[in-house]
Amino acid sequence: MAKAVFHKGQRVYVKPVATWAVIEAVHPQWVKGVEEPLRVTYDTGLGRDFQAHELAAEEKDPHKPDLIEIENWRILRAVNRLSSDARDPRHPYPGTYPVVVTDEQDWGGWRVPMAEYDRDPNRIEHQSRVFANALRLMRVARELIEFAQDYPQETPRQMLELAQQAEMVLAAVYHDPKPKMDAPVAAE
Repeated sequence: MAKAVFHKGQRVYVKPVATWAVIEAVHPQWVKGVEEPLRVTYDTGLGRDFQAHELAAEEKDPHKPDLIEIENWRILRAVNRLSSDARDPRHPYPGTYPVVVTDEQDWGGWRVPMAEYDRDPNRIEHQSRVFANALRLMRVARELIEFAQDYPQETPRQMLELAQQAEMVLAAVYHDPKPKMDAPVAAE
């Protein structure tokens, strides 16, 4: 039985060719009646499919710390000075709007235009809570993946499936492939 080690869009070092490439497709070889593929190969656009032992993942820079470890995002309430009516009953926090700050100086982060906030304040408040807690969710996903990898025999099947989904989500966060221009973009 085999499991995919790399994912589509991931940058890998192809050992037989001695070059870097991006995985264009993952090809599992299935057999009827078996739940997992017998073999998984990877198309890197170099003329043939490669197996996992022929590829090496791009290593992270050891001097660059992981965002999950060093950052702590939080919601800061900013005064809505330009609002025509600071006591609007539709607003959950009248006279203010949320700002998700990502640094210690309360500078960088996620902000929303006042017109967007006025259109649907409850939606923007919900989005700010989602953004502020995204790093905590990433930490939980990483712990789930590590647990499933450390104890594969003791981990229930549903938990393994959740760990695989968490791995795909973190892979999409850290290894965002460049969008391909397959279809023309419609003019607005």
